[in-house]
Amino acid sequence: MRVLERGWVSSNNVLLLDGEHSATLVDTGYVTHREQTLQLVRHALDGRKLTRIINTHLHSDHCGGNALLSRELGATISIPPGHAKAVELWDDATLGFSACGQASERFMYDALIEPRSRHVLGGDEWQAFASPGHDPHSVVLWNAHERTLISADALWEYGFGAIFPEVEGESGFAEQRAILDLIKRLQPRLVVPGHGAPFIEVDQALDRAFARLQALEASPERNARSVIKTLLKFHLLIVRQAALDELIARCGGWHYARIVNDRYFRLPFSDFIQRSVDELVAGGALELRDGVVANRDG
Repeated sequence: MRVLERGWVSSNNVLLLDGEHSATLVDTGYVTHREQTLQLVRHALDGRKLTRIINTHLHSDHCGGNALLSRELGATISIPPGHAKAVELWDDATLGFSACGQASERFMYDALIEPRSRHVLGGDEWQAFASPGHDPHSVVLWNAHERTLISADALWEYGFGAIFPEVEGESGFAEQRAILDLIKRLQPRLVVPGHGAPFIEVDQALDRAFARLQALEASPERNARSVIKTLLKFHLLIVRQAALDELIARCGGWHYARIVNDRYFRLPFSDFIQRSVDELVAGGALELRDGVVANRDG
């Protein structure tokens, strides 16, 4: 297994070597990084053929390289079943790319990776488990022999992905707790997250994740703030900077920005985005100077 650790715009790419001649790639990063992803994967393949791409879920930072890598390297694409019809129709309203102010090049899938299904990857058996919470249709991959978990956004070393279903009035906290409980029962030796470095201090990571989840359950508004701030930070990671008035106008086209404000804050929309930007500036994630919002690294 070779882990190509990326930044926060692109998810990590996990390459599982199926012997000397072929390999499988789990997740392909964001669309604006697709050429870089292709170069990184080609180098890591070291002459092997990429035969298969598996997506843990279809958020834009996990599937944006699908189309290019499939064209250039001849790999098939396997996705979880929940959004299969939406991919066939390229139904953006369901896939939610524009709802988050994001993009993805259109691709088609070749197979489904069903929860509880088993797959030989990298010369070993991996089992897919459903991991709703952050995304209702996500899966994680578990290698019982090596006690290794590819956890996507269900568990990072310091937290997990924002719980999007809750801001739309659907259940997400209970599902996130269920996947954390499953990970605790599996007792992984190594976790390869969707973002950040692989880690072995799994008990400590789970303690932090359970504490964060408890705080979100106690205050759904806190989760809603997390969702909008995540989307704003992600956008500024891509565009680097934007005039505040232009950013507010862009956010007006984001379904999640509107629904978070309508359900939880009910502020004039420009005030809502301004407040969210101010919170990110106060936390050191963004800079605001002379009416221009800029990403802040680190």
